[in-house]
Amino acid sequence: MGSTMEKGNILIVDDTPANLRLLSNMLAEQDYKVRSVINGQMALLAAQAAPPDLVLLDINMPGMNGYEVCAQLKADPRTQEIPIIFISALDEIQDKVKAFTVGGVDYITKPFQFQEVLARVETHLMLRNLQRELQREIMERDRLIAELDAYAHTVAHDLKNPLTALVGFSSLLEKRYHRMTEEELCRNVALIAQNGRKMTNIIEELLLLSSVRQIEELDLQTLDMGALVAEAQARLSDMITETQGELQVPDVWPPAIGYAPWIEEVWVNYLSNALKYGGSPPRIELGATVEAPAWVRFWVRDNGPGIEPEDQARLFVPFERLSQARAKGHGLGLSIVRRIIEKLGGEVGIESAAGTGTVFSFTLPQAGK
Repeated sequence: MGSTMEKGNILIVDDTPANLRLLSNMLAEQDYKVRSVINGQMALLAAQAAPPDLVLLDINMPGMNGYEVCAQLKADPRTQEIPIIFISALDEIQDKVKAFTVGGVDYITKPFQFQEVLARVETHLMLRNLQRELQREIMERDRLIAELDAYAHTVAHDLKNPLTALVGFSSLLEKRYHRMTEEELCRNVALIAQNGRKMTNIIEELLLLSSVRQIEELDLQTLDMGALVAEAQARLSDMITETQGELQVPDVWPPAIGYAPWIEEVWVNYLSNALKYGGSPPRIELGATVEAPAWVRFWVRDNGPGIEPEDQARLFVPFERLSQARAKGHGLGLSIVRRIIEKLGGEVGIESAAGTGTVFSFTLPQAGK
C-alpha cells in the first residue's frame, strides 16, 4: 500500500479556485490523496461515490452552503462518520457554534496558516483511525459474545443428555444393585461408561477449541499424513467395528505443511462424521489432490444420502445444528475443523448432492513450495 493511501484521503470543498489550489498542493506535498470540488452538490456526490477520510469544508458557497452540506453528510449512513473541518472567513462565535451544531469536528478561520491546517488534519485523521479501530473491536466483541451465548447453549445441551443418562443409570444401580442379574449389571455399567465417554469427548473438543483460539505461534512442519490418518483410524477403531465401516486409504500422500496435533483432530472429525452419516455400512474413501499454485486438498468421501444445499452452508457455522437426524453427535466438531484449517491458512469445503454421498475437504500449503 502506498503512502498516499496510508496518510488519508481528503475532500476539499471551496468555491474559490485559489483556495482549492493552495490547500490541494500543500496537502498533496504531505502525501495525502486529495480531491477538490467547487460546490456543495459536487461535494455530496463525491463523498457518496468514494467516502473520504476527512472533509475540509468552506461555509459561504453559492447554492448549498457548508452548513447544509455538513448536515446532509451527517444524515447519510454512508458518510455520517466522516470528520468535517470547516474553513471559513466567518469569525463570529455564532458561526462557529453553528458549525459544531450541524456536525463539524473543528473550525479554522481564514486566512489560515498551513501548519495549523496540517496539525488539525493529522489530529482528526488519527482520531478517525482510532474510532474505526474501536468500532472493529466492538464488532469483534459483539461477535464473541454472540458466539459465547451459542457456545454455552450448545455445551449445556450436549452435556445434558449423557449426564442425565449417567445419573439415571447410576441411580438405578444404587437402588437395585442387589436384585440385578450379572447381565443387567454389565449392561448398566457399559451404558454409564458410554455416556461418560461422550462427556469426555465433548470436554476434549472444548479444550481443543480453546487451544485453537488462544495459540498464536505454531510449530509448523511437514506432516506425516499417513501416520496421522492411521492414528485417527486407531482412535475410531471401535466405531469402525461397530458400523462395519470400510476405509480406502492412499499408500502415498503429497507432502503438506501443518500442525500435526490439530490435523489429526481434523481427520478424526471428518472420519467420525462419515462413519455416523455414511451408508449402511459406510464405505469411505480418503484422498488428496495437489492444486496450483502450492496447495494440497485432502478429502473424505462417504456413501451417505448426501446433504441438501441449504444445510451445507450451515455445517461449518460455529455451534450450528442441522436436523436431529443429522445431529446425533454434538455441535462443535465441524466448527472446530474450520477454525483449525483457517488458522493454518487453508480452507474447508463440502461437495454433496442428494443420493450421491458427501465429500468433505480441507487445504494445506504444499511442502517445499
